[in-house]
Amino acid sequence: MIPSLSILQSLKDLKSTDKMPTLFIGHGSPMNAIEDNQYRRSWQELGKTLPKPSAILSISAHWITHSTTKVTAMERPRTIYDFGGFPNELYQQEYSALGSPTFANETIRMVNNPTIQSDFDWGLDHGTWSVLLPMFPKADIPVYQLSIDYSKSPQFHYDLGLQLRSLRDKGVLILGSGNIVHNLGTMNFANKTYDWAEEFDIAIKTFIDNSNHQGVINFQQLGSISVMAHPSYDHFIPLLYILALQEKSEHVSYFNESFDLGSISMRSLVIS
Repeated sequence: MIPSLSILQSLKDLKSTDKMPTLFIGHGSPMNAIEDNQYRRSWQELGKTLPKPSAILSISAHWITHSTTKVTAMERPRTIYDFGGFPNELYQQEYSALGSPTFANETIRMVNNPTIQSDFDWGLDHGTWSVLLPMFPKADIPVYQLSIDYSKSPQFHYDLGLQLRSLRDKGVLILGSGNIVHNLGTMNFANKTYDWAEEFDIAIKTFIDNSNHQGVINFQQLGSISVMAHPSYDHFIPLLYILALQEKSEHVSYFNESFDLGSISMRSLVIS
């Protein structure tokens, strides 16, 4: 589902001096970077309508750290192919965006976290570049990443997201890349959505619609459906950062409200 006309028009009406929107993208398969499908087309349309960011900060489900939070601070981040078994064409893609040491260092300074540190080894994993390749194909916007400290609680990640809000006023597009439902072990190639997957997806949407961020933070209290939706919750955590960035006057708009392979929610949202 390509973002609705109302979403696109509202983004077109934004001025470069306005607060930058923030996005949660259900990224799904890395093949979405190059296949002609509804997901790739929606990312292309978003890229055409968003105000041009000063930089992009990506919080990807695919960069997990433990007992520390890292921020890429290199000038030229490498493209990481953190997957296997896909066609050669996918491994030939390169996203050559520059990094942003300036914004990386500013992000580290603004966060009240003694374990946060610069990183010069990681780069851009497929949770980042597979979305940005269709969205900003010229790769002419600096990109840096923030890792997910998997040793910390969901509340920690939401609270850390709150501390990033001022970046939006400086033109930084903050992107959360994951999936609201993500269970690769139950993928269904008949593409029939599981009841538990749909129930969890709708429960999270209902929390968001009611501005009940605490309900989203406490997603594990949904019981067995949360365990099925996220055997590990790395793909859920980026959503918490994006919700933390929402100001009281801002609205949430959804797109790609569908499932892939029965157990991967592609639901995505724009906050503006």
